[in-house]
Amino acid sequence: MDTAEREHRRALAAELVDDLLEQDVVAIALTWVDHSGITRVKSVPVAGLPRAAADGVGASPVFDVFLLDDTIITGRHAGGPVGDLRLRPDLDRLTVLAGQPGWAWAPADRFDQQGEPHPQDERGLARAVTDRLTVHGYEVQAGFEVEWVVGQGGTDDFRPAATGPAYGHARQVELSDYGADLLSALYEQDVEVLQFHPEYAPGQFELSTTPEDPVHAADTSVLVRETIRAITHRHGLRASFSPKVVADGVGNGGHVHLSLWRDGRNLFGGGEGWFGLTDEAEAFAAGVLERVPALCAIGAPSVASYLRLVPQVWAGAFAVWGLENREAALRLVAGRDLEVKCYDLSANPYLVVAATMAAGLAGIVDGARLPEPVGVDPAVLADAKRLPTCLEDAVVAFEADEVLAEAFGVEFAETIADVRRGEITRFADCSPDEIAAQTRWRH
Repeated sequence: MDTAEREHRRALAAELVDDLLEQDVVAIALTWVDHSGITRVKSVPVAGLPRAAADGVGASPVFDVFLLDDTIITGRHAGGPVGDLRLRPDLDRLTVLAGQPGWAWAPADRFDQQGEPHPQDERGLARAVTDRLTVHGYEVQAGFEVEWVVGQGGTDDFRPAATGPAYGHARQVELSDYGADLLSALYEQDVEVLQFHPEYAPGQFELSTTPEDPVHAADTSVLVRETIRAITHRHGLRASFSPKVVADGVGNGGHVHLSLWRDGRNLFGGGEGWFGLTDEAEAFAAGVLERVPALCAIGAPSVASYLRLVPQVWAGAFAVWGLENREAALRLVAGRDLEVKCYDLSANPYLVVAATMAAGLAGIVDGARLPEPVGVDPAVLADAKRLPTCLEDAVVAFEADEVLAEAFGVEFAETIADVRRGEITRFADCSPDEIAAQTRWRH
C-alpha cells in the first residue's frame, strides 16, 4: 500500500467522523476472526479512525495460534512474541451498532508493516478465492444460517431462557421483546433478515440473512452474531453459538448456502441435469462433495463439532447429497442453491466461504460429476459414507487435499492443522460433558 493509497484512505475516513459523532458514536470496534473461530477486536476512538484507516492498528501475529480458550500454541509458522501486523478497517462495511449504543463496527483486514497482506489473513483469503472465481467468469452468492441458544444469565450452566416447544410460537412469545429488539437492531444496521424462528433444542433460535458476495456474507455473519450477543446481554441473558451446548443436545449448526452465477443467471436452475442443475453447478457441487471430509477441518473445526456431527439429528453427518435431504452433508435446494449442512459456528466464516468455493471451483475445472442423489435417511444405507467422526480425521483429510493446500498456501494450511491439533491435545482427556461445558460460552 503506497503513500497515495494511505492518504486516500485517511481522507475517506475523515469524511465519516462528523457523521459518527452526530450519531453519538464514541469508538469503532475493528474485528477479525481467528483460526479457532473467535472474533477478536481492537478498538479506536472516533477521532482515531482516519489514522487507523491509513496506517492501521497494531496487532500481534500470535493470534494465528490462539486456541478457542485463549491458550497460545507454537506452530510451525506462527507463535511467539516477535512481530506486528496492522489492522485496517473496511470503511465500506462501517456500521453503527444499534445493540451497542456508542459503538460502531468494521471488519478489519490484516497487513504487515510494509502494507502487504498478511499471508494468514482469513478475510483476505476469502477475497482471493472470490477473485479466482471471477477470473473464470463466475460469481458466487452466499448466506449463513445462524443458530444459537438463549440461556439464563448469572450461571455458567445452561438453563434455557424459554421453555416453549421446538418451533413453537409459545417459545417466541416467551422471548417476544428480545426477538423484537434483535430484529430491530439488525434492521437499523441494514442487515436483511430472511427469517427468524425457534429451533429444535431448548431455548434455541435460528436466523438467516439474504445472500451476498462471499466476503460480505462472512462479514454479515460476524455482525449478526455479535449483535445477537449484545442484545442477549442487554436482556440479562446469555447466548451460545457452540456446536454442543450440552453433550446430549442436538447442537447449533452454522449452515452456508452457496449459489453459482454467470452473466446474471443462477446456474443452480434451468439446466438439464439433476433437478435442473446446469453442468457447471453440478461440477461445483461435485467438487464440494468430493472434498467435504477435508472441508470439515474448516467448517466443523472444533472438538465439540464432532459431538454434534452424528447421524439422525439433521447435522449432515454423511458425505452424500440429495434434494431437500436434511441428513445429507449437501442439501440441494432446487433452482436456488446448495446448502452445506455439516458446518457449525465454531468455524471462521471467511475460511468457510474460501475453502468451499475453492473446492467448488476445482470441481468446475475438473468437470466433476455428482453421484446418484440420496433420497432417504443415509443412516439406513449400508454403504453411506460417514464424514469424519473426530477432528483428527478431518485434519488428516485436510492435509491430504491438494486443492485446499494450494488455495491456502503451505504456511496457512499448516498453521490451521497446528491449531486444530492444539485443540485436540487440549481436550484429549475430557469427557463429552466436560467438552460441552468448557466450550459452551466461547463461541
